[in-house]
Amino acid sequence: MITTLTASTIAAHAGPWAAGYGWLFFLIPLFWILVFVLLFTFLGRRWRRAAWSGDHPYGPPWARSGGAEQTLAERFAKGDIDEVEYRARLEVLRANRPNAG
Repeated sequence: MITTLTASTIAAHAGPWAAGYGWLFFLIPLFWILVFVLLFTFLGRRWRRAAWSGDHPYGPPWARSGGAEQTLAERFAKGDIDEVEYRARLEVLRANRPNAG
């Protein structure tokens, strides 16, 4: 009788583990792994998009704001170079520009 009472008490207090729901234990780590994967995916995608649009300092040189054409235009506006030199250098820059797509 004591054995039966002890076994029934343990079974009553063991909860879902004794009822065969032990596999639910694996859902907790899977949930957190999924949360971190989604978090890193969206943040990484956002970081890469900002880098390639020129809003981030680690993007490609031609995508950064303040490119070579803008610098050339500023030098022309200041009077450092004349119109002939400006147009010649601008033509060279545009001919050597990498394709964006």
